[in-house]
Amino acid sequence: MPTIDENLAFAPSHKLAAMIADKQVSPVEVTQLYFDRIERLDSQLNSYLTLTPELAMEAARAAEDAVVRGDELGPLHGVPISIKDLVMTKGVRTTSGSLAYKDHVPTADSAVAERVKASGAILLGKTNTPEFGSLGANENRLGDDCRNPWNTERTSGASSGGAGAAVAAGLCSLGTGSDGGGSIRIPASFCGIYGIKPTQGRVSGFSGVPQDVPLVNFLGQNGPMTRTVRDSAILLQALSGYDSRDASSLHAPVPDFVAAVDRDISGLRMAWSADYGYAGVDAEVVEVCAAGARVFEDLGCSIDEIDLTLDAPLEIWWVISGLTSYITQGHLLDDPSDPLTWYGRMLIEDGKEFTAADYVRALGRRDKMINQFNDVFEEHDLLLSPTMATTAFPVGEYPEEIAGKRNAHVKGWSFLPFTHPINMIGNPAATVPCGLSADGLPIGLHIVGRKGDEESVLAASAAFERAMPWADKRPAVS
Repeated sequence: MPTIDENLAFAPSHKLAAMIADKQVSPVEVTQLYFDRIERLDSQLNSYLTLTPELAMEAARAAEDAVVRGDELGPLHGVPISIKDLVMTKGVRTTSGSLAYKDHVPTADSAVAERVKASGAILLGKTNTPEFGSLGANENRLGDDCRNPWNTERTSGASSGGAGAAVAAGLCSLGTGSDGGGSIRIPASFCGIYGIKPTQGRVSGFSGVPQDVPLVNFLGQNGPMTRTVRDSAILLQALSGYDSRDASSLHAPVPDFVAAVDRDISGLRMAWSADYGYAGVDAEVVEVCAAGARVFEDLGCSIDEIDLTLDAPLEIWWVISGLTSYITQGHLLDDPSDPLTWYGRMLIEDGKEFTAADYVRALGRRDKMINQFNDVFEEHDLLLSPTMATTAFPVGEYPEEIAGKRNAHVKGWSFLPFTHPINMIGNPAATVPCGLSADGLPIGLHIVGRKGDEESVLAASAAFERAMPWADKRPAVS
């Protein structure tokens, strides 16, 4: 049994780091606390695919020794963290959520793993993800679906579903996620935590293996998933920065994200859209999110309802992502062991059929959409909307119609009409918990900023958090 207060599992990461530095608590005790909780609770959630207890305890003992010696400490020194299983970790199994890689052990760290280690955080294990991150719900062929700690009959969301469930349930202090179509914001919204997708290129996507011919990356971006906004700012600060090994890395100074958390937001101009002009959205979700948006008026901001109308954005995303999936994983179509999931195969097979003309047309439609959002940000500092079109749905029961509309042309995508467009334009976006549905499921408010302006997103998120605190709300499995 843990020898320290169980409530420390839910302490903000920055406070936990301060307690460790001040010798109020040992990183060894804290790490053991999380492993005890994982052993007791994770059979209900399946949030981890791989645990690293021996490596973690060795790192915790080294972290404790560093504190005793008075060494200079990183911003997350001794704080237990999870890393999504799409991220390569040297010597630690990395499956990418696929049977094809169920025994894969990388020989090098990705940039994210390098920077997590440099922050002083301690890796507890690798969190669950759908195959190659290609679905917004967390199912794969490696085991049971990852489940939502608020109601284990419901999905956690994905593709960073394991991280969302683990952070919400107190099975790690904070986690890394990645977001190519909403994969940080979907599970953060469904699981009632905070998640931010940074500006495209802000966090290096270097996998650990140098590429002779780099692939273009319009969509994917790593980022933090936490219970508080300040914790996300600290982790984002640690993860960010130019990396010459990543062809899409943003070659620009890193802002002071942590300072942004305390910034005054009065006077910010905010736009509100309930549906991006095309989506069917559950009425209760719209009501809760609209009420959340109005909180910003009390904080001194202006809110304008705008006429933004997107034209079938998933069709654009599908071409770009499908072609990338075929280039990287197309060889698995002919694998005699047939390791692919239904959705992984669907995306790769579609990608195989797309032509250069399809790609050029998709990029043209993407440029048009970028201009649509740029028009919004000419007049406004931030754009608000619901994060999801519905709350977490029953495992495996993908809603095809929401409020009488079909939001996507493929199975399993109707519930996330707000997130994937923001991946395509490259802007930063976060989800903040803004309430619970009548049946007790979290609802998230989506906050989108100008490209490069994570600071305003974080400042608004933190102001909302102070006005509508959520970190004290714990799910049934916790």
